[in-house]
Amino acid sequence: MSGYVRHLAERAREAASVIARLDGDARRRLIERMADALSERRAEVMAANAEDMERGRSNGLGDAVLDRLKLDDARIDSMAQGLREVAAQTDPLGVVTRRDVRPNGVVIERQRIPLGLIAMIYEARPNVTADAAALCLKAGNAVLLRGGSEARASNAAIAACLHSALRAGNLPEAAVSLVSDPAREHVLELLQLSDLIDLAIPRGGESLIRFVAEHARVPVIKHYKGVCHLYVDASADVAQALDLLVDGKASRPGVCNALETLLVHRDIAATFLPRAMERLSARGVEVRGCERTRAIVPQARAATDDDYAAEYLDFVIAVRVVDDLDAALAHIARYGSDHTEVIATQDAAAADAFVRGTRSSAVMVNASSRFNDGGQLGLGAEIGISTTRLHAYGPMGAESLTIERFVVRGEGQVRHADSRG
Repeated sequence: MSGYVRHLAERAREAASVIARLDGDARRRLIERMADALSERRAEVMAANAEDMERGRSNGLGDAVLDRLKLDDARIDSMAQGLREVAAQTDPLGVVTRRDVRPNGVVIERQRIPLGLIAMIYEARPNVTADAAALCLKAGNAVLLRGGSEARASNAAIAACLHSALRAGNLPEAAVSLVSDPAREHVLELLQLSDLIDLAIPRGGESLIRFVAEHARVPVIKHYKGVCHLYVDASADVAQALDLLVDGKASRPGVCNALETLLVHRDIAATFLPRAMERLSARGVEVRGCERTRAIVPQARAATDDDYAAEYLDFVIAVRVVDDLDAALAHIARYGSDHTEVIATQDAAAADAFVRGTRSSAVMVNASSRFNDGGQLGLGAEIGISTTRLHAYGPMGAESLTIERFVVRGEGQVRHADSRG
């Protein structure tokens, strides 16, 4: 190992203690300065992103990856607005989540504190550089960022904006540290730093998540793949269900909350599937279906088991006709990734059964899968969508980057020795 990442992590760890001591107003002002810097220096960021886009096209990156990589005025505005929303949120630190008074007069509190140093390992999406930094700082943490090589110029330009805001506040730039060298060995080095890093969050493709989980000696929260389902129940409003389908699949197929599988109740399949095929084909979506699907829409390609397990991140969707809600739930249990599930139904009992029967991080009733997003759920920016059932599950905002500890307040009480030690 080179020691390059250890050096970065040591400096970031020192910076974390500085950030943790700031009060809520100081952290709010810092993130607001970062938003302003992104807006004011957008030309630099877009020039760097153009360099990444050109290199990505030359290297044969797919359209879905290029879409995640691309920055334009609207996306930079959205990035800056996300930071401002994070800045405006209630300070998560120092919040007392429980307070009890014991018979001896001791006051027991549970209080939110920072995690410390968070490592963010991600691919393609340069906006994660800003989002992760803002959320970590809001929660009093420092962050060590390792983005993908395909976005290295964009990430460096965004980090430069964030560093300018830290300097303006006389704060250490190391609070937002970027691993600029894309060599894979540096990821391995980072994942071994159990004495410095409190949490690692990988965000990217399945191969990246598996690599991090298999090699980490630090705690990991996985932002795993999104095999998201829409189940169209027998009672569904067809027009509404079609809108949910098109929005979930075709509005932005390269994101983790896009639909990958459509399940249709047999009683509505003959009515729904031809219209679904028409709407999807008009948006350039390839349909792969089971035999019952292809009996109704023969232009669909035959689906395999691999199709039902796939996260396409592209204009492709797998379709299956199911006998009932229980069959839909069984399919989801077998192929789902605990990310997002959607039901289209006008039957309240069916909706409740679907909610109870799925265990994904978000369940949508007559609402698009695309709402499983930190901004849409009121968290501002998100550092990822956890599909790991630890202290955080689903979209992770600033509060998810804190931990609770006990604070005990007394007036000189002592515990006398007893048989329990």
